[in-house]
Amino acid sequence: MTLRTLTSLASLGLGLLGKAALAAGAVQLDDIAISSAYREERADGPVHGYRATRSASATRTDTRLEDIPQTIAVVPAQVLDDLGSTRIDRALDFAGGVSRQNNFGGLTFLNYSVRGFTTGELYRNGFAINRGSYSSPDASGIERIEVLKGPAASLYGRGDPGGLVNIVSKKPQAESFNQFKASAGRWDRYRSSLDVNTPLSDDGTLLSRINLAVEDNRSFRDHVGNERQIVSPTLSWQINADTHLLVDSEFSRTESVFDRGIPAVDGKLGAVKRSTFLGEPNDGEIRNDNQLLQVSLEHWLDEDWKLRLASHYSQGTLDGDSSETSRLVGDTVTRFYRQRSFEWNDSITQAELHGSFTFAGWQHQTLAGLEYENYRNSQKYPQSATGLGYGQNIYHPVYGRAKPPIINPNDFFEHTESYALNLQDQITFTDRLSGLLGVRFERFEQTAQNRTTRVSNDQDKEIGVPRAGLLYQLTPEVGVFANASTSFKPNGIGSQGQVFKPEKGIGYESGLKLDLLDGRLGATIALFHIDKENVLTADPDSPGDSIAAGKARSQGLDLQFSGQLTDALRVIGAYAYIDAEVTEDNSIPEGSDLLGIARHSASLLGVYQFQDGMLRGSDIGAALNYVGDRSGQTGSDFELPAYTTLDLLAHYQATDDLSLGLNLNNVFDRKYYERSYNSVWVLPGEPRNLSVSLTLAL
Repeated sequence: MTLRTLTSLASLGLGLLGKAALAAGAVQLDDIAISSAYREERADGPVHGYRATRSASATRTDTRLEDIPQTIAVVPAQVLDDLGSTRIDRALDFAGGVSRQNNFGGLTFLNYSVRGFTTGELYRNGFAINRGSYSSPDASGIERIEVLKGPAASLYGRGDPGGLVNIVSKKPQAESFNQFKASAGRWDRYRSSLDVNTPLSDDGTLLSRINLAVEDNRSFRDHVGNERQIVSPTLSWQINADTHLLVDSEFSRTESVFDRGIPAVDGKLGAVKRSTFLGEPNDGEIRNDNQLLQVSLEHWLDEDWKLRLASHYSQGTLDGDSSETSRLVGDTVTRFYRQRSFEWNDSITQAELHGSFTFAGWQHQTLAGLEYENYRNSQKYPQSATGLGYGQNIYHPVYGRAKPPIINPNDFFEHTESYALNLQDQITFTDRLSGLLGVRFERFEQTAQNRTTRVSNDQDKEIGVPRAGLLYQLTPEVGVFANASTSFKPNGIGSQGQVFKPEKGIGYESGLKLDLLDGRLGATIALFHIDKENVLTADPDSPGDSIAAGKARSQGLDLQFSGQLTDALRVIGAYAYIDAEVTEDNSIPEGSDLLGIARHSASLLGVYQFQDGMLRGSDIGAALNYVGDRSGQTGSDFELPAYTTLDLLAHYQATDDLSLGLNLNNVFDRKYYERSYNSVWVLPGEPRNLSVSLTLAL
């Protein structure tokens, strides 16, 4: 029996089972018997203050966070607003156990690590959005950022075992409003944005919202900067009482100077100035264009059963030239010249049946979903040889050297199709005990081709990835949970166009969910252990090639909390201890720390809002971030040193419609290094900088 036949039969069977249970007189699941506080928040809507109470990222259903037997961190848009940040990197500092990784020369699309494992997977409203070279999401369209900790393949398919980040975009609201924001900062950084929410019908059934942002940023790095324009239109249509249509789109253009940072000298940082640019200014900017469209239709078949149909399409291009450093020889870095021309598109379609019923004395909330994805990625990056003839002095760079000849064509193409069935059951056994069972059966067909050598490889795999979790509510304030889940991820294309066995992972987690101070503060404390295998490593029988034979392990503890301690004081923070290392490899010593993973990291953001007097509505706050020592190059002794930064913020509510803001970042001007790929590619953190902002309700 093929997987396509299996998915159809399983979906139909689950639906018939639920209908039969209802016909037998089963008791309806009371999924609306919740407090008014919870009723005010939706999983895809705004968060009041810093503490979210609901999420859909872990289950694809609107579920209370305290009922999910897995760690999930929610960072609301308010955090981005308070910090004056336009990218998700800063917000992820408060998710716990999330580290910054390779940023691909500052092109704004990024890698990050969750619980020790690096991933490039990023989701928007439950759909993968950066299979290609998608630029980093802009704050103008973000409602909340949710980090699902641990393997998530049973719900989302291929991915890394540490976890994933899901961006929940802003949706149209019932009441009309318009908001304009403008900011200016050090190094000639300018930005303006507009949020226009407009009901299109008198009865509120047709709503629209559009977010626009434009920015022009220079940098503390010589010759480095970027420009960005982004438009995000959204339409919501309540067709009738049972049917809702949502159309969400995004169009962006980012132009950036490619920048690999600076090198360490003799394994030490600080000899080369933080501002030194070792590329070529006359290479110009690399242009990254992205277009995205998401459409979802939800229809209630009756009060207990819902059908959801959703589709996602994204496409993009990336074009431009760069001169990139390679090795340090004395006072000179060798360089190569590269021309990039990338093009990709990704189409994902989902059909889901959601149901609530009672069976065998237990309450069930079930999901059966079918998913199809068709992904194509073309990458051309011809480059020159690497040598001192096109090198650059690290202390006194001289620009304008003639470009070396292109000798390596580097022309690759990847095509992946996948067919999947998701089955999930959220079970309430008693008032205190609940559980979650899920499994995803996926078949993927992957083709990888080196179009220069005409070498092509194919693989065809069927994989089942389960997960299970239990949660016991010890007291109204304390819940105990545990879970186990698995992951898989197709490996990338080899230098000869070969396709490797997919990576596999398994994770275990146990912890506490806390509801403290009469519900004003929520917290999660979790212990975890994750293993990953089939990591690419050097092939001992074929120098220069790779095989999928490596293994890695990550274990530790993370803590996250958020809340409204008083009417005036809101806080969010996190701490993580992560021990992540290589456990088997042909080229990297066993026991080597995984790249960029600090053993200890912590963050805290607190904001006090004045409640009375002339400053009513104004606020002041501070953000503290600590990142410990971490590996700066896999398998070596090179480390990035620990650092602590302090940011200060203040907003003055001049009138009901006008607010003025001030953000002072890195108050003590700490010299730190944010991320690296190796000892030659090290990205310094920003020196002390000040920005001012204006927010106007129109």
